Amino acid sequence: MRRLTLLLSIAAPLWLAGCDMLGIEPASAVAARREADGKAVGAGCRHSARSVEQCYALNRRVDRASIFAGWREMNDYMRENKMEAMPAQPDTEMAAADAAVPEAAPAKGVAARR
Repeated sequence: MRRLTLLLSIAAPLWLAGCDMLGIEPASAVAARREADGKAVGAGCRHSARSVEQCYALNRRVDRASIFAGWREMNDYMRENKMEAMPAQPDTEMAAADAAVPEAAPAKGVAARR
């Protein structure tokens, strides 16, 4: 009985140390990560010359308060350093690929058979 108790007392700290590997995070860590992600989204929107309203519309799952905080911080940073916004350029490769794909033409014989 003593061996079992000794073995369990030695193994328990090892099992508990592995809890972080299971993906169990405290609520404070999850909230901090969501806040940081929202600020990053807001900052990216400001840097790409999007308005706050456009950013809200494009990122509905992200907290609005954190988007605005990130947008405002990036706006202040850009004003202090006299930076210009960098609007997103349309992807020329994607536009060329879309233009190269022909649209399906309606079959003339299918309608006549019915």
